[in-house]
Amino acid sequence: MSENQNLLAEQRRALILDEVRRRGGVRVNELTRKLGVSDMTVRRDLDALARQGVLEKVHGGAVPVVEASTHEPGFEAKSGLELTAKEDIARTAASLVSPGTAIALSGGTTTYALAHHLLDVPDLTVVTNSVRVADVFHSAQRSSGQRQGAATVVLTGGVRTPSDSLVGPVADQAIGALHFDVLFLGVHGISPEAGLSTPNLAEAETNRRLVQSARRVIVVADHTKWGTVGLSSFATLTQVDTLVTDAGLPAHARTEISEHLHRLVVAGEPESAAGAYDAEDATGGAASAEAVEPSADL
Repeated sequence: MSENQNLLAEQRRALILDEVRRRGGVRVNELTRKLGVSDMTVRRDLDALARQGVLEKVHGGAVPVVEASTHEPGFEAKSGLELTAKEDIARTAASLVSPGTAIALSGGTTTYALAHHLLDVPDLTVVTNSVRVADVFHSAQRSSGQRQGAATVVLTGGVRTPSDSLVGPVADQAIGALHFDVLFLGVHGISPEAGLSTPNLAEAETNRRLVQSARRVIVVADHTKWGTVGLSSFATLTQVDTLVTDAGLPAHARTEISEHLHRLVVAGEPESAAGAYDAEDATGGAASAEAVEPSADL
């Protein structure tokens, strides 16, 4: 069987992981037929996904890994997952930011991707509890020198988590004293019942402070976060203004989300300007991308 050159390894592995999670397990021969690749290619992909800890290889196939609600993957483990989706989400989310605004970026691999797309937006004030996000802006300034319009970055203190976020009383106090126009929030899990959740109790409290200090909350999360529930909930879906996600989010989830959120934006969908869905139109009516307006706060 000839190799399917139209799928990159990353795309194949994302499809395999989706199939395993959706069906609760899958056989190698089923994947070879579905993807149009050889057994060897599928087995290499399964090996790679097993090393990342997102599935378990069994004889003749693979099954999903059942994670405890307290399990918190490290930044490196998460950074290799859903790369294309995260990049699409980051690019779309960046288009919602206007120059001169005060924004906050939480920790996470999707907000880390977003930070790279914000480097050319002038005169931003960026509040973050993510060491990785702060380093994106600081590295850009070191390489290009202090340029006019470069972002002003406020990095909170705190205790470092496995995902390289700073949390705890020091971070909470710093965030509580600030006010920003919009928060871009990465999440471990999102569901109608649990809302936004994380396996880290201290991070949940810091995220609550971020939500309370923001005029608008935009969640950036790929489709695999839907239906995942961590140990601690820190916000309801009604507290979220916009969810920016990828095209892998199934139709039933879009309908369910539209019942709770003001706005759903699906990155990379050609049928509308920004792949946007208003809450008033559960069938997916197009809505224009709305830029964040500057504020005098902060």
